[in-house]
Amino acid sequence: MTQRSPWFKNAAAATLALSLALPSASVLAAKQSATALVPLRETAESFGAQVHWESSSATILVTKDGHKLVLTLGSAEALLDGKHVALEEPVRIAEGRALVDAEFLAEAFKVKDSAQTETAEARDHADLFLEALLAGNGAEAAKYVSASSAYALPAAMLDSLWANYEAVFGKAVGAPSKSETVNQVHRNVTYTFQTSAVPVNLTLRLNAAGEIDDMYIAAQANSAYQKPAYEDAAAYIEREVTIGEGAMALPGTLTLPAGDGPFPAIVLVHGSGTNDRDETIGSAKPFRDLAVGLAAQGIAVLRYDKVTYEHTFKVAADSKFTLKKETVDDALKAVELLKRTPEVDASRIFVAGHSQGGYAMPLITAGDANGDIAGTILLSGPSGKFADVLTEQQAELVSRVKQLGLDPAPYEQQAAVYTSIAAMVNDPQYTVDHMPEQFPAQPAYWWFEQKNYVPAELAKQQSGPMLILQGENDWQVTMKQFESWKAALQNRNDVTFKSYPQVNHLLAKVNSLSTGAEYAQPSNVSKEIIDDIAAWVCSGCSLPQPGAGTKK
Repeated sequence: MTQRSPWFKNAAAATLALSLALPSASVLAAKQSATALVPLRETAESFGAQVHWESSSATILVTKDGHKLVLTLGSAEALLDGKHVALEEPVRIAEGRALVDAEFLAEAFKVKDSAQTETAEARDHADLFLEALLAGNGAEAAKYVSASSAYALPAAMLDSLWANYEAVFGKAVGAPSKSETVNQVHRNVTYTFQTSAVPVNLTLRLNAAGEIDDMYIAAQANSAYQKPAYEDAAAYIEREVTIGEGAMALPGTLTLPAGDGPFPAIVLVHGSGTNDRDETIGSAKPFRDLAVGLAAQGIAVLRYDKVTYEHTFKVAADSKFTLKKETVDDALKAVELLKRTPEVDASRIFVAGHSQGGYAMPLITAGDANGDIAGTILLSGPSGKFADVLTEQQAELVSRVKQLGLDPAPYEQQAAVYTSIAAMVNDPQYTVDHMPEQFPAQPAYWWFEQKNYVPAELAKQQSGPMLILQGENDWQVTMKQFESWKAALQNRNDVTFKSYPQVNHLLAKVNSLSTGAEYAQPSNVSKEIIDDIAAWVCSGCSLPQPGAGTKK
């Protein structure tokens, strides 16, 4: 462990917002140092200072009460109120933290007695926000919310937010455990609560200034994910990137094949829901599988956390949130990022959408004003209206449950709810200007804004290489949708179709009839799908004619 001052003996060992690449030599140096080094951000914030990281110059600015301290990574010299001062040890990075001489920092800001300062754990804005949230003190919690997110996390809502979640999950028992991760956009502090129903994770997303920028609350999901057999760690490298900029920027991962490039590249676009960059569902991570599998075949892959996952409450506060804002805009921003990436061949950038990502693909194509997308890939993407797909999906699930001899009653009840939602959406009296007063699936605007959108009909009017792949064991997007794609695009000669026996909605081959229950078991994207995508991208966007199920 890195040597700590007594101030932080109880601090959580977790990653800070100043998370940088960590050379092994830096770790060794930090551990061997005789000088008391402490995590800069935690220490400074514990006595009320503000910390800002300047990536362009690798400098850290610490300010408090009109005093300014400028530190440079690797340097044993600093600027304090414009004057050069020497450090016993240079500023360094270890375990994802910027470390600094404890005595120097205390002297620079006149922190004379450690007893005057509580531990970093207690002073962490995330902890203070949580304490107020649990107490139902929205006004106090709101003090720690960033100004740009105040509209999404107002005091009035924070007053009752936790009580509302406890009404669903049950009362929390005991103190929560705490863990941290850092991405290109947020420092993410997760508290895990044990409740009478299921463990619940409450993740606070903090900005660079240490303010609460958003939140994510969900039942804890226990994943038993296993890496695919086709993964070769030596075949790729990964780089953290940022999609877009400003309040809704998204963190992502660019997986690059080993070598110099330039490489063809694929942007992965999520299905419905609050998906992370791996599209983690149960014990599967389809996007991670696709990234490592395709990188091993010479194709770069960009995946990112979905806006509904990274900016959950800001999205929820948008009364006119649309499919375009949810999926289309960020996919096009990802394409723009790849265009500026030296290792990527800008003439061979493709977009692959899974489920809802495939459903939105014609909109993504329509938004590609500069013709930057070389081709599109649909992975179990619906071809019809979203509301109709929802009804069809639920009917298919009930049918499969009956085939397996299971009690269909709970599934039929669920199907009735979704069918009623679809009926309201399809009711001609309702539009974005006249929506039902009590619509059960919010945001209502999202549904009614696209009620007449039919992906296959829009795709009819477009051109450009398309690869449409479908699992034959998929109940969420059935083979009926695949056949509708074929019928609608039969006059286009730039579309390739292929379906896969036994493959379910998560693109994994399973031996049993899929009902979603198998999602809890470890699975990986079928190697055949990865091979077919790679062959299509690398051979001028066409699959070899021989082989069952392949049609052009």
